[in-house]
Amino acid sequence: MPTPERTSFAQIVAAGREILEHTGPGGLTMQSVAERVGVRAPSLYKRVRDRDALVTAVAAATLDDLTERLEASDRSLESLARVYRAFAHERPEGFRLMFATAVPQQALDRAGATIVGSAGAIAGGEHALEAARLVAAWVTGFLQMELAGAFRLGGDVDDAFEYGLVTLQRGLRA
Repeated sequence: MPTPERTSFAQIVAAGREILEHTGPGGLTMQSVAERVGVRAPSLYKRVRDRDALVTAVAAATLDDLTERLEASDRSLESLARVYRAFAHERPEGFRLMFATAVPQQALDRAGATIVGSAGAIAGGEHALEAARLVAAWVTGFLQMELAGAFRLGGDVDDAFEYGLVTLQRGLRA
């Protein structure tokens, strides 16, 4: 069956993102995507070079989705952190994939710009990049541990996140 005109690269990537969330990275195959978009697997190769290219495209689209959400926020550090956390909970496999796959530098730069601006507003322009790296490392690490179920000592994880966010901002102001 030839690739129907209705099967676009965007549809292939969207199908890949959904499959990733339902089956994990192991289930993200050319065959599973082809079935989802209604074509035979060989037909996908007209739009996507191979599975690695598919995985990279899915990771880039996931990062673009996150960036759009960050840019739509009020761009305060609190808002960015909460949007980031909500995204990680909504799309945990995509969140993990963003850090396991090389995504285009332009997409990383766009995502990072929102964090640099917000962190710089607190820490000052001369320390904006360093502050953004600190924020990104803390929030990403917290979320990786949270998604892995690594917080097992008791207590409320939501409270811990808020405490960390407040403490981090206090430290950036110093």
